[in-house]
Amino acid sequence: MDHVEVARELVRKRFPQARAAFLAGSVLTDRRTATSDLDIVILLTGPPAPCRESLVHRGWPVELFVQTEPDWRAFVERETAARRSPLLAMCAEGMLLADVDGLGAALQREARARLTAGPPQASAVELDDRRYALTDALEDLRGCTDPAERVYLVADLLQRVSELALLAGGHWLGGGKWLSRRLATADPGLHGRLTAGAVAAVSNDADGPGRFAATVEEVLDRVGGPLWAGYTRG
Repeated sequence: MDHVEVARELVRKRFPQARAAFLAGSVLTDRRTATSDLDIVILLTGPPAPCRESLVHRGWPVELFVQTEPDWRAFVERETAARRSPLLAMCAEGMLLADVDGLGAALQREARARLTAGPPQASAVELDDRRYALTDALEDLRGCTDPAERVYLVADLLQRVSELALLAGGHWLGGGKWLSRRLATADPGLHGRLTAGAVAAVSNDADGPGRFAATVEEVLDRVGGPLWAGYTRG
């Protein structure tokens, strides 16, 4: 059975009362790997929603996100405020497996519109806070002489600088591989320079840390430059 058939069977057996269901994630794309799971969003009218469950069905790892419509809206609002909404992405980009009363199609249209509109704009205060934290971490990298510590510093900087670049450009954030994908979509050139610089910075390349630091400064310059001396908060 292919992944779509497995997902449909699972929804029919486990949630015959479902109003709507979406199959989402990398399994629907050419990025599917041997460890890709089936992300399935289920809309019910009541219990057992809301809940989340991981299981294996016909050899496929599955993650279930079971919600009512009010739950869905509450999760979306909370995620949107954090500028990172996996739920919107799953429903906007996923495949409708079931749609009894039109709720699935309506939520998919709404999710696509909200995802396209983008996240709330970052305030000047938040950008300054992130500039300060990134500047501080960058100075730690410049002074680092311990190769093991440098690996952790580069990992921390890569996340911070990627998030700052996305926020400054008005783009959605992401975690892990999705942070990489969001930046690669928003700014492919910057994504390439940052990832190549990060790899060089933790290798035996003597110029690696400096090259990576220069790209970090490039992002800082987009939001006003490094910020440390003079920074204050009540």
